[in-house]
Amino acid sequence: MKNIFVLTALIMAFSEANAQTNSKAYELMLKALYKKTVPTISCTDLQKEQKNVVLLDTRPKPEFNISHLPNARWVGYNDFDLNRVSDLPKNSPIVVYCSVGYRSERIGEKLLAAGYTNVKNLYGSIFEWVNQGNVVVDSVNRPTNRVHAYSPAWGVWLQKGEKVYK
Repeated sequence: MKNIFVLTALIMAFSEANAQTNSKAYELMLKALYKKTVPTISCTDLQKEQKNVVLLDTRPKPEFNISHLPNARWVGYNDFDLNRVSDLPKNSPIVVYCSVGYRSERIGEKLLAAGYTNVKNLYGSIFEWVNQGNVVVDSVNRPTNRVHAYSPAWGVWLQKGEKVYK
């Protein structure tokens, strides 16, 4: 937990010093953030496989309601419960995501520990998905450009779409 506080402080300092980010800076941030305990999948590869995977959104419900990947299921983070995925066979191809991939990696670890064998973390998560120009939908499955950006410090990594912080 101490590492996440240090990383958050660095991100906040970086965002104040340089509000314009680039993909190299985002890549460095992700490399520092991920523990690499869950295999990742790129947005490009997910687009090819999207119809064959179960997408699990690991953000809090209000973030999910603002926007999420089409056909994603909400499973939450702080209140995550394996009962929310009990209908899925243990060999289901599952892709977890959150804002940038930290929270989804933690949920991916829980799924793997519970015996799910085909779990991947969306690299860069919803921020990268939107930054690459892919569609997200709102709570009634209409395309939207609104994305919950978590906080202004984290929002610097979201380069496209309308940032929402509520």
